[in-house]
Amino acid sequence: MKAWELERSVILNEVPCYNANDNEVIWEENASAPEIAQDNLSRMYWHSQVPGSRAKESICLAAIQATENKGMVVEGAMDLIEKGYKAYDENDMVLLHKLTYQVFRACDNATKDENSPYWNQTFYEDFNQYSSAVSFPVKQLIQFDDHFYDQQYAGWLAQIIGGAYGTCIEGYTGKNIREKYGEVDKYIRKPNTYNDDITYELALLLAYNQNGKNTTAIDIAQEWISRIPTGWSAEDFALRNLKAGIMPPESGKFHNPFNEWIGAQMRGAICGQIYPANAYMAAKCAFMDGSISHYHNGIIGEVFNAVLVSMAFVEKDVNKLLQMAIDATPENSEYGRVVRYAYRQCLENDDYIKAWDNCEEKYQRYNWIHAYPNAAAQIIALYYGQGQFTKTLAICGGCGQDVDCNAAQIATVLGVCNGSNSIDEYWKTPIGDKLDTYVRGLKQMSIKQLAQLTVDTAKKIYEY
Repeated sequence: MKAWELERSVILNEVPCYNANDNEVIWEENASAPEIAQDNLSRMYWHSQVPGSRAKESICLAAIQATENKGMVVEGAMDLIEKGYKAYDENDMVLLHKLTYQVFRACDNATKDENSPYWNQTFYEDFNQYSSAVSFPVKQLIQFDDHFYDQQYAGWLAQIIGGAYGTCIEGYTGKNIREKYGEVDKYIRKPNTYNDDITYELALLLAYNQNGKNTTAIDIAQEWISRIPTGWSAEDFALRNLKAGIMPPESGKFHNPFNEWIGAQMRGAICGQIYPANAYMAAKCAFMDGSISHYHNGIIGEVFNAVLVSMAFVEKDVNKLLQMAIDATPENSEYGRVVRYAYRQCLENDDYIKAWDNCEEKYQRYNWIHAYPNAAAQIIALYYGQGQFTKTLAICGGCGQDVDCNAAQIATVLGVCNGSNSIDEYWKTPIGDKLDTYVRGLKQMSIKQLAQLTVDTAKKIYEY
């Protein structure tokens, strides 16, 4: 049967059912819900607060900032922002919708700033080009035994703990966090496991579990579409692209000013978990996954964390792991320069705060959700944390920025390195074995079962 035939069969069997009494009600019901939803979304683009920490953010302002960070000039940027804030304050929704469109349109039509240092780097369009520019450690053999299961379990448990720890302090400077709470070596509030970051890792895991070695970016993207109801910044725009039929890598490039933010970097751990001790394949997986929502430096951030976690299965020295991950980033990319600068600050300063202050000042023009300052914070926390779980988290919190993303990724490294017994009961007990998410079909999970699913998936795609 053809589409027109099916449609024709429907209309031939339809009988008029006009009822004058309910016509107005039907129109009002059908129109009011979308209007409210669209109005709320536009308001959120101008003024919102992070769910966990209540930190303030403005996506429209950040879109301009992110576009300018990429060596572009956004025409009339601040005029649009001032008008948008005024329309927001006056609740002029007609004008606010227009201005929201105009901001993103202005970002799409931004012109190249020929004097920007951003353009003094190489742009990596595919993994073959990327891999030829970097160095990966040699693949090592893995035994799928009880120890390996515990590494996977500890990795997930640590990641969930890190997210729960950081979600209530994300979006603030390290200085302000330290002044408010002192050394943040504990949960600031009763922890819960809800976090948007982990949703994308679950999508990748499911795609690989179902499709094995032949998994593609489109396979992962379909899990996004079917299971993830909402996103933010780069993932929000990527989801819109995907649902409109724009597939990766275009979904990460088209109309997406946030594609060098932290969204890919925050999900690199799972690539290392399914490709243990195989940095090359972990990086290849991360590059593919990153292309769904990110581009260039944003993708490199995911590669960085994928290599860290992959090699943590066989290397316990955190400094060696950092060097491996840094070597896997191109020196002629901005991201590569960021991680090398941050590591150099660690080598040159005895105190983590001084090292962080130097990084924070150098990258102050980037949003707190951008990949760069958060990559620096990860390196500093791992270097000065010396492999100790609580100390590493405390330093991560002391740096501020996107704390839950950073803490989750580096905690995974330590969990995989040192196993579940290395994590103090203080951190584990409130979490238990329950993971709550907003992923369709996975809204309540056992962490132990998640670890087993990861083991099974890694075994399925393992290259002997």
